[in-house]
Amino acid sequence: MGFLDILLSLFFPPMCVFCGKSLSRIEDTWCKKCTDTLPFTLDSGRQEGVNYDFSIAPFYYAGNVQKSIHKYKFRGSSEFANVYGKVLADCILENPDIEYDIISWVPLSGTRERSRGYDQAMLLALATALHLDDVAVETLHKPVDVRAQSEIKGLDARIANISGAYKVTDPELIEGKRILLIDDIITTGSTLSECAKVLQEAGANRIICAALARGQ
Repeated sequence: MGFLDILLSLFFPPMCVFCGKSLSRIEDTWCKKCTDTLPFTLDSGRQEGVNYDFSIAPFYYAGNVQKSIHKYKFRGSSEFANVYGKVLADCILENPDIEYDIISWVPLSGTRERSRGYDQAMLLALATALHLDDVAVETLHKPVDVRAQSEIKGLDARIANISGAYKVTDPELIEGKRILLIDDIITTGSTLSECAKVLQEAGANRIICAALARGQ
């Protein structure tokens, strides 16, 4: 650590992305209190999917994880992506049967991205790939701006809401490839299922999904 880094850490100490507490020198990703209280999933939160093999998530979408992701998505805390990416990368590495050729993400529509200022799933995928010594690439885009899934109740209504909303950017890129598809939150899995279906129809060989958190 250089002199400038030391000086900055004195005046602007790193904060825990989950509770906002200043981190001590021996605390890395988050504070000790959060280590003991965060809603970790069991067995990487692994669940089978529709149109994709399975999904993993290190956290449940609850407590300080939920509050933190809300700040990340809606209050401009895009810098949280680096810590989130490390957590998700560690979760992926704990599952040795996750094999992939391409890391990608579930995209926002252009309208939603301009409103928010960034695509949170893209930033998460880029950070996760970086911690995996890899790169994330765009495989999908969302030309249709549909209602947010969080506003819609019921699985059937969620499936209908996003049907046809996603398109493959470059079929040649994904032909025969195994894709690790990243999103921030998994609730019903309908969004991941739709994205995986579109990728499979375009020639992808296998899709595995990963998210920071999943609903309980």
